[in-house]
Amino acid sequence: MKKLLFITPELPYPPQSGGKVKSLKLLEALGERYEVTLVSPLKLDDADYRHEFEARSPCVEHIHRRIDVPRSAKGLLGSYLAGKPLNVHRSYDAAIAQQVRRLAPSHDIIFLDHYEVSAYLPDNYKGLVVYHAHNAYHQIWDRYARLPGNIALRAAAFIEAGRVRRAEHRIAKRADLIFAAPNDAELLLDSGIDGEKIAHTYHLGDDGQLTLPALNFSASKKKLMYVGLLGWEANVVGLLWFIENVWPRLLQEHPDLTFDIVGKNPDQRLITLAAIYPGIQLRGFVADLQEVYRDARVSVAPLLFGSGMKVKVLDAMARGMPTVTTPVGAEGVDYINNRHLCVAHNAEDMALATLQLLKDEALWTRMRDESRQLIRERYTWRQLFSSMHNALDSALLLKQAGTADSAEEHQPVLQHV
Repeated sequence: MKKLLFITPELPYPPQSGGKVKSLKLLEALGERYEVTLVSPLKLDDADYRHEFEARSPCVEHIHRRIDVPRSAKGLLGSYLAGKPLNVHRSYDAAIAQQVRRLAPSHDIIFLDHYEVSAYLPDNYKGLVVYHAHNAYHQIWDRYARLPGNIALRAAAFIEAGRVRRAEHRIAKRADLIFAAPNDAELLLDSGIDGEKIAHTYHLGDDGQLTLPALNFSASKKKLMYVGLLGWEANVVGLLWFIENVWPRLLQEHPDLTFDIVGKNPDQRLITLAAIYPGIQLRGFVADLQEVYRDARVSVAPLLFGSGMKVKVLDAMARGMPTVTTPVGAEGVDYINNRHLCVAHNAEDMALATLQLLKDEALWTRMRDESRQLIRERYTWRQLFSSMHNALDSALLLKQAGTADSAEEHQPVLQHV
């Protein structure tokens, strides 16, 4: 069994975000075919879950070390001094890097899970280098920089977008195989990366929900739902925009409408704004989301910036919960508007689409069934990992063939006298 060194910027557990869900499922799939060693810094509360994770992990060895570099002005200044983008700086530890250099020669594959861990790749590594581009992160910074607001913050985000773009390009150029979502793959191609080494991947939701009974319009309440990490800036900004610009319009038509916002660690701005408007409840972490799905009638995903496929959207589609989102929220999904998703370009359109789904049972039922069918046909983990395994197998064969050719070229020529 070949050996694979999987490097990721944080403990992929518990799976409470799209990135962690993908990393954990990917580790489990790779563990069936490779002898996997996991390398991950421990950030925030990761250490609290370390032993629980290792008890279920498919990895043969785990290398962790706590890192505490805040996402703050001080952390940003430190990243400038270190010559690394902020999130690369926040994920880097010299002691971990030393262990990676020690382990690398004995591993056939180094799998870089995010550009943030690219600094751990040893310069002289000869095996297969795989770069898993979870998102085009430079695009997230760039879109954030273009939003209205604090000029200094936007300027810093614009500078960071350039630093991240260069870091993503460097690791993509160095890698032998790149996994990226189709929309992110287009950006890589535009930057000059060889398309022959790019394979498509997706951030998927809980496709196990496809086996659950269909939701019923008449059993639902006049309630909206939102699920996501409430400390993540893209989620916070989108929800603030929705509450200020869409929610009052909805209340004009339905004063008794309620809105459940599910997710841990809500930003203070969100707590403050939610307290001002009637009908909004911050639920915190909910262990069983099926209760939320059964009660609600419409899911909303009002994302204004971000990149890649959004698990919150795919999860709702897999459950058959009609969803209203933005073009950013629908990015990467091969949808038909008002059939699989309702995609709104402004606050008024989002309000109108939501109001229609609240009252139109026929539309609601059609979207429930069509969205589940699309997930079933296109976006399941089984299909995805079969494709990724094939790409890895092909890349390994090419790498081995190239290594053998290189060895032959450097063989000494024996001259017979």
